[in-house]
Amino acid sequence: MVSSILRNHYFLFELELYKFSIVAFCAFLLGVSKSGIKGIAALIVTGFALVYGAKTSTGVLMPLLLVGDVFAITYYKPHVQWKYIVKLMPWMVLGVLAGVVGGSYISDDLFKYGMGGIILFSVGQMYYWENKKDKTVPTHWSFGTTMGLLAGFTTMVGNLAGAFSNIYFLAMRLPKNAFIGTAAWLFFIINSFKVPFHIWSWETINTSSLPKSLELVPFVVAGLFVGVFLVKKINDDSYRKLILLFTALGGVVILFN
Repeated sequence: MVSSILRNHYFLFELELYKFSIVAFCAFLLGVSKSGIKGIAALIVTGFALVYGAKTSTGVLMPLLLVGDVFAITYYKPHVQWKYIVKLMPWMVLGVLAGVVGGSYISDDLFKYGMGGIILFSVGQMYYWENKKDKTVPTHWSFGTTMGLLAGFTTMVGNLAGAFSNIYFLAMRLPKNAFIGTAAWLFFIINSFKVPFHIWSWETINTSSLPKSLELVPFVVAGLFVGVFLVKKINDDSYRKLILLFTALGGVVILFN
């Protein structure tokens, strides 16, 4: 009897340790992502959702995202390009509001296949633009509007806006540091805007979620410093290719998780 109880306790301990290892690693990846290695958000979101559940995980993630955002806007402050933020922000806000109202009515399968398909299609378009001789950037208003709405909606429903902002900033052909600095401010503003909805509308940020977030902050901080080190080692052309590759892999992860 005693040995059976001990085995059960040991099994539960191992299970909890396994789950914590998953989210700790994902928190580390979040830090790496926020400091410049973009395109791995789908892996992070998937790991948190596996441990905490899809909707609950968004509340645990939010404070960690803000920790990464504050570091990134401080470190990359000289490189921000405000004109791109001004173009995207109104549409992202509308997308967030649409996610607050309509997100609960969309099935997981529809969200998964829809977002995965759109991301992969957009990456295909980016690959085409990257390899054609004419290097002009998209200027039609519909491109920024579409990317902004999709980014806003997906960041509210699943913290997956990074794929669409990556595509937009790559299309604008921003240099590496400008890409990171502009994205940092964009997401600091939009994530701050989302917090009240997580607290009072969805109630995913609460007294139960905050301790979970707090214990993962050291892993985010470690990832931030590793990410800065890696970014310094990558030139602009290789950086663009890496982000495009990671964004495509993220789309595949969303489709098949």
